[in-house]
Amino acid sequence: MLEIIRTWILNQGLDLTTADLIARGLIIILIIIISFIADFLAKRFILRGLTAIVNRTKTQWDDVVLRKKVFNRLAHLAPAMVIYLSIPIPLEGYDLAIALISGITLIYMIALGILALDAFLNASLDIYNTYEISKRIPIKGFIQVFKIIIYFICGIFIISILLNKTPVYLFSSLGALTAVLMFIFKDAILGFVAGIQLSANQMVANGDWISMPKYGADGDIVEIALTTVKVQNWDKTITTIPTYALITESFKNWRGMDESGGRRIKRSISIDINTIQFCTEEMLNRFSKIQYISDYIEKTKKEVQVYNQEEQVDQSNLVNGRRMTNIGTFRAYVEAYLRNQPMINQEMTFLVRQLAPTEQGLPIEIYVFSKDKEWVKYESIQGNIFDHILAVVPEFDLQVYQNPSGRDFNKLVS
Repeated sequence: MLEIIRTWILNQGLDLTTADLIARGLIIILIIIISFIADFLAKRFILRGLTAIVNRTKTQWDDVVLRKKVFNRLAHLAPAMVIYLSIPIPLEGYDLAIALISGITLIYMIALGILALDAFLNASLDIYNTYEISKRIPIKGFIQVFKIIIYFICGIFIISILLNKTPVYLFSSLGALTAVLMFIFKDAILGFVAGIQLSANQMVANGDWISMPKYGADGDIVEIALTTVKVQNWDKTITTIPTYALITESFKNWRGMDESGGRRIKRSISIDINTIQFCTEEMLNRFSKIQYISDYIEKTKKEVQVYNQEEQVDQSNLVNGRRMTNIGTFRAYVEAYLRNQPMINQEMTFLVRQLAPTEQGLPIEIYVFSKDKEWVKYESIQGNIFDHILAVVPEFDLQVYQNPSGRDFNKLVS
């Protein structure tokens, strides 16, 4: 083409040097015009056509790819390819200029390719996160590793273009830099290995509630990346934990509670031991009017009477034979009360038990599971239960143990 245009210009009466410069200039201008046309066609027709097709499809993955601007970045390759393929024509004989412009254009195309692939990987991650499996097996760390490898390889290719060396030569030179590279990418390597273990063993996943006091973490996992795990604490602060720390150190994952049928309520109240006593007839008559334990009172009274009669127990002394106690009746009431609460899971562990007496009194522990696991509702359920139990304790002639307060001392003085 250069020779044809140059010959035509020579026929117009110009000298060879002028004809050569004009011919080369005309071709360069033509290349620039074609580049703009290619860019216009790629964006105006091809890109818009793809956008229209994507918007009409029912699938969502192509919408994500479009939203991440994968096609936009690929569209920029059109003018670059025109320049890369055409520039040797007007610069024929100027090998250095051809090498320089071709190299810059090739680097530009490689950079566009990296950005397009990066956007595609981001789109793939977003698509994957729409599936339920993403909550159990996060892949963001693997995507980041793949990106690092891609950027590293493309960096080698760009350096090879700048140095005019084959990429094989540069890759072979990396052997001596292995130790340095391992030091630089130490956290990335550890994070990658940890990510594999975390995913393979399903130790953590996005949305899991974990507790790791060493790092001040107590909340939900919001992101599992290559080198860090982000935890949003209950006070809305963010704690960042090294990914490999979840492998090398201990932490508590509350996922089991979330997947189970309830959330544990484990709390005790301390009864003043001085108020524990055998039940009198008057007390039993009063307790029998409590609906939750009326049947229990009648049944137990009969059992006690039958036993004492069979054993010919001398009932003139309360110590002899079997007797009902106010603390035992209170425990029976608490159990019956909880059995009749719809928010308590009756299929899971259900205990109302005595713990060892202490200087703080006799602990009565409630060990049950709330059906509702949401924190606010769980606390409300737990609070309502103990509001009622603390209020009902005096009905059984018992008292909750409490250390003396200033008010108690004032009463002694007066």
